[in-house]
Amino acid sequence: MTPMHVVRTALLALFLFHASAHGQTGSVAAPPAAAPAPQTADVAKIHDELRALKTTMERALNAMDIDAIVANVTDDVIFTTMNGDVARGPAGIRKYFEAMMKPPNARVQKVVAKFEVEDLSNLYGRDFAIAFGSSKDHYQLKGGETFDVAARWSGTMVRRDNRWLIANFHYSTNMFDNPVLEAQRKYLILAAAAVAVVLALLAFWFGRVNGRKSKTQA
Repeated sequence: MTPMHVVRTALLALFLFHASAHGQTGSVAAPPAAAPAPQTADVAKIHDELRALKTTMERALNAMDIDAIVANVTDDVIFTTMNGDVARGPAGIRKYFEAMMKPPNARVQKVVAKFEVEDLSNLYGRDFAIAFGSSKDHYQLKGGETFDVAARWSGTMVRRDNRWLIANFHYSTNMFDNPVLEAQRKYLILAAAAVAVVLALLAFWFGRVNGRKSKTQA
């Protein structure tokens, strides 16, 4: 064996010893273990807990119990409202509801919402869930106007300190077909009709005035 072969053999042995010491013998390291999936009994219990949270929030909204609403959200919650506002944290949600529904400057006098879940919540382990569905809402505004809205919603829930809290909630409605737009259309039609009547009366009045002037000059 030549000296060159001796050197190569020694380097190869050193490399194999180093790889073996660090667990790199050609096998791929196993990925980190995923969070264990909840068992069947746990799944049923989790869905019951999420249903209870939905009922609690629905009752709190309809009763305008702001304390109960903010008691069931995370400290970093994000709430996207139907009118496009974004409320952050419990303080932001409280400020939004007080501005919209609390006297003396309330825009909404009363709201009755009925949340329907489209399907079972998607569960990711035991502490994270996403739900979505629809709601049928009845609004009574400060001026006495009432209308019904068919809305869509989605929510993200997390379990903290052994209780489910809402971490994100998004509320929206059809921007092309909703009662607010319909009310605006009716208002515009009535406004246009009123303007047409006024213009017709003005034209009639000017016509009569000009007719009288013509007779006087004749």
